[in-house]
Amino acid sequence: MAYQVISLNVGKPAPLQDQKREVLSAIHKEPAHERLYLSKVNFTGDEQADKVHHGGEDKAVCVYSLDHYPYWENELGLNLPRGAFGENLTVQGMRETDIHIGDVFQLDEAVVQVSQPRQPCYKLAAKYRIPDLAVRVQDTGFTGFYFRVLQEGWVSPQCTILPLERDTAFVTLEYANQIMHHDKRNLEGIERILAVPALSESWRLTLEKRKSKE
Repeated sequence: MAYQVISLNVGKPAPLQDQKREVLSAIHKEPAHERLYLSKVNFTGDEQADKVHHGGEDKAVCVYSLDHYPYWENELGLNLPRGAFGENLTVQGMRETDIHIGDVFQLDEAVVQVSQPRQPCYKLAAKYRIPDLAVRVQDTGFTGFYFRVLQEGWVSPQCTILPLERDTAFVTLEYANQIMHHDKRNLEGIERILAVPALSESWRLTLEKRKSKE
């Protein structure tokens, strides 16, 4: 099944007012109108303010499904623009129930691989001035996810995403979110996720630490 990129979004760090302080964030993204080069760490014109928790090779591209927008527009009472969740790719389809950690896709000239679900942070809440928004996104399971880049290349807005390889462990993003956020003591589930070679280093460290405490 092919998927459609609806919008390719990039942004650079700018001041963002949190509840008690001003921070830098690149969560405000704007749609690109021409093709951009995707390197191992980001699209041309895109940056991260907090390089400890965002960006890097495991989180080169943030993806969010347009399928979730109607739910959030209804919940928040807002008309949401593309890139509303700080994602680089607003896509049609690619829901957390269907996509697996380790799946590989052709993204125009680039080749990308799913590395982990996204874990929304306080900056999403600050953007909309809704203190519990990050938790609400996490609890719905409508988190989005990250690609790492296996092959760099040019990417056009509104291009098609073609599946190349489905990971044989079949660990969906939905399942990974369930174990990470809700069923935290499920050792069998933790082991199943850790067995996926494509799992990001940050998730691997978190789950290994949790496993060692059980």
